Amino acid sequence: MSFFKSLCLAIFATIFLTYVLGVSFIELLDVDIYMGEHIVEPLKAISVSALVVVMLVLVAIAIAMSVFGSLIFVAMLVIGSGAMLLIGVFWPIFLIAGVIWLLARDKRPVQC
Repeated sequence: MSFFKSLCLAIFATIFLTYVLGVSFIELLDVDIYMGEHIVEPLKAISVSALVVVMLVLVAIAIAMSVFGSLIFVAMLVIGSGAMLLIGVFWPIFLIAGVIWLLARDKRPVQC
C-alpha cells in the first residue's frame, strides 16, 4: 500500500472514529456544552473535546518521555562512568595486551 493511500485511510479513520465516538459519548451522557448563553453544536463540541484529548496525550507523552529519557540518560552515565573507570585503571594492561597481540599475531603471506 502506498504512503499516500495509507495516510488518507488513517486520516479518514481518525475523523470517522472521532465523530462516531464523540456523538455517541455526547448522546450517551446527554452532555450539552454552552459558550455564554448559546449551546455549542455537537460537531464543534466533538472538535473541542478531541482537541483537549490531543493536548492531554501530548502532555502525557512529554512526561513519559522525560521520565524514561532521564532514566535512560542516568543508566548511560552509570555504564559510561564504569567503562571509563575500568579503562582508567587497566589501561597499562590493555596497552601491553595490544602490543603483544600486534607482535604475536599470525602474519598472512603476501600474495603476488
